[in-house]
Amino acid sequence: MRRHTPPTAALQAFEACARHLSVSRAADELHLTQSAVSRQVAGLEAILGVRLFQRVRQRLVLTAAAAAYAPQVRAALSRIEAATLELLAHQGADGTLTIAVQPTFGTRWLVPRMPRFHAAHRRIVVNYQNYTTRPTPLDFAAEDVDAAIMLDAGPRPGIASHRLVADRRIPVCAPALIMDRRLDVVADLARHTLLQHSTQPRAWTEWLAMVGATGVDGLRGPKFHHHAMVAAAAVNGLGVALMPSFMVAEELARGSLIAPFEHALDTGAAYVLAYPEASTDMPALRAFRDWLLAEIAGEGESRR
Repeated sequence: MRRHTPPTAALQAFEACARHLSVSRAADELHLTQSAVSRQVAGLEAILGVRLFQRVRQRLVLTAAAAAYAPQVRAALSRIEAATLELLAHQGADGTLTIAVQPTFGTRWLVPRMPRFHAAHRRIVVNYQNYTTRPTPLDFAAEDVDAAIMLDAGPRPGIASHRLVADRRIPVCAPALIMDRRLDVVADLARHTLLQHSTQPRAWTEWLAMVGATGVDGLRGPKFHHHAMVAAAAVNGLGVALMPSFMVAEELARGSLIAPFEHALDTGAAYVLAYPEASTDMPALRAFRDWLLAEIAGEGESRR
């Protein structure tokens, strides 16, 4: 099909002139002479049969037609550039995979293990997007995502889901925190700052109810938007955090955090890998899924 598309060079010259409202600055940007830019713009006007610029008191001004045309041309050129860069970045790859992942899960669990995936699948390119809590289910097609790692939102028609890690919450704090104020029994939490996750405001209340504690206000304390910030606050002695145990495993192993109580709140939820069932046979996704489930199995059942 023959398309009514002007030459790319002419569109680039027009877009630069429209953005700068200056032929000389457009020429500098495009590394062309001013006369070359002017010829490209004149050629585009001839193809379109429309005036694009006019001079008003020695200033370059867009016509009404050009003002409407310029943002569309700019967006189209940006899409072409993005597609080209994507192609160049993935030359020789066996496939690309775009994963939406909850930020703290990504930084604390997934990314540190990804070198093992890339060692086994060197020709697969994985792109990452942040998955944030939302009121409606993730639309994989609309958001151009192949798979997501998130807290289980329940079964959905047409969506495959694999359980990864249980959401088990334990209190943690820096060792130095309890040197000045004791934390021997749960009631001692009344004398400590409770670090809160803003999207899970009742987590502490539920943990306190589970252990039968009274006299401790589970809703007080500063709020943080991400678990990574809550963990950092706990490491730096700002208070006691209620964290998914797998997210602070390294800090507990290093001793930068301690778990003063053995009680764990099992929320009943779990982090899952989810993707459209129609994508099950996608080679890159299948390789990632199999590797991820093997990683989880290799770490044992204690965290699941």
